[in-house]
Amino acid sequence: MRQALAVALAAAALGGCATTPVASGVAKATLEPTRGNIAAGSATFTERGGKVYVEADVRGLAPGSEHGFHIHEKGDCSAGDGLSAGGHFNPDGKPHGPQGAPHHGGDMPSLKADASGQAKASFVLEGVTVTAGPASIVGRGLIVHKDPDDYRTQPTGNAGARVACAVIQAS
Repeated sequence: MRQALAVALAAAALGGCATTPVASGVAKATLEPTRGNIAAGSATFTERGGKVYVEADVRGLAPGSEHGFHIHEKGDCSAGDGLSAGGHFNPDGKPHGPQGAPHHGGDMPSLKADASGQAKASFVLEGVTVTAGPASIVGRGLIVHKDPDDYRTQPTGNAGARVACAVIQAS
């Protein structure tokens, strides 16, 4: 009887785990300004249930401005202009576009700075991972652009110069 009760309790506990979104990977990025800019900040990427939850906080932006925000293919911020990070991360070969339509894995919602030049953002990405594999964002570049993303111009969104750069690292 005790053994049957123990088995039932263990099954109930495991069944509860299946419905609880558990983090399967976390990565972080510390954005530093590119040459001649002051934008800096951080982003955290948490994978749960097949989606990546993003929390970003960027300061030093023009007050009331909007900025393209993308994951780029190379985790390299060595060039003063951020161009060493390469193009947008695009593991599935899709066109540039907004979430909810065909888009690069690295296409994310634009950042919107408040009156003090700070942008805080929370959103969810699908089609990328934090864990290993071809869609993993770990080791990729994270870029804040000078201008808003128009979500139409191929392949960049016409978002302009790179004002901050980071390498996304597993934590």
